[in-house]
Amino acid sequence: MKENKNFPALKNDNILRAARGEDVDRVPVWIMRQAGRYLPEFQEVRKIHDFFTVCRTPEIACEVTMQPLRRFDLDASIIFSDILVIPQALGMTVEMHPGVGPVFPEPLKSPDDLKLLNTSDPVGRLTYVGDAITMMRHLLDGKVPLYGFTGAPWTLMGYMIEGGGSKTMSKAKSWLTEFPDESRTLLQLLTNTIVDYLEMQVVAGAQMLQVFESSAEHLSKEQFVAVCIPYLKEIREKLHERLTSKSIPLVPMTLFAKGAGHSLAEQAALGYDVISLDWTVDPIEARNQVGPNVTLQGNLDPQDLYKSPDEVRKLTTEMVRKFGKKRYIANLGHGITPQTPIASVEAFIDAVHKAL
Repeated sequence: MKENKNFPALKNDNILRAARGEDVDRVPVWIMRQAGRYLPEFQEVRKIHDFFTVCRTPEIACEVTMQPLRRFDLDASIIFSDILVIPQALGMTVEMHPGVGPVFPEPLKSPDDLKLLNTSDPVGRLTYVGDAITMMRHLLDGKVPLYGFTGAPWTLMGYMIEGGGSKTMSKAKSWLTEFPDESRTLLQLLTNTIVDYLEMQVVAGAQMLQVFESSAEHLSKEQFVAVCIPYLKEIREKLHERLTSKSIPLVPMTLFAKGAGHSLAEQAALGYDVISLDWTVDPIEARNQVGPNVTLQGNLDPQDLYKSPDEVRKLTTEMVRKFGKKRYIANLGHGITPQTPIASVEAFIDAVHKAL
């Protein structure tokens, strides 16, 4: 792994400046899942390689990471990986089934199954992510910053217990009430692993980090504050302590808790530089909730990209003007969906850059 000091100089730092609250040349924009199924060139890669083979092979992961940057005037790159590499590193089998998504053939069915997890240096089994990040920093040649990311504890716990995506999270929520101590044990294990994983990504060259609490929508505000907030706080604080103690420069951190618009003030108090919003949250209300010292990210409805390019431009312009140019990163309110027209993506990015 090459030393960070050998990385090319950064040419476009707007997204880092926005995260820090500094002035920007233009509103920066990137798209969650920007490297993925909506791109025909990604579909060509997937005809040859299994999903997790792409994740585990740095050369292929970097090629896929680069694909949207060749097409679009984006202000950031995000390494191609998946939040479920952490359960894999803990010894669980995860398969990606076409038309279904991730599947765990043997999910956690009872607290006794926690003993089956391989808790000995899980991040040591994720070095391929660090290798891809380092390789990508050099391939980018300073064009834009590179994001690393992770799933958050509650979201990962949900997949591990439900055995895949769930519309109710009923099994995972049952654990919270039936097995509270064991649930806390699992959430703490995931938190500790995430801190190690994010540290490894920063050392490898990640210039920003995003924590995806994608399943927050399944919790009430009271549950979110009890189940998610303490661990999200610990991730940020422990990572900062770890990096500072090793004289490693801090990088901006983003929290995306999908469906937790009811707890924006609580999220803003955690110390993350950026709070990402889903499409159900009004930008003006969000700013009132988080205050002036946190950057907001978001939040166009991904379904709006199925409208005509002219409609996309109009909706995007309205969105950006609501957020304003200060402390704002444009994005969607969740990941881009598979059938999204390329022309609409182009219209979205162009409209962001021209809105203000």
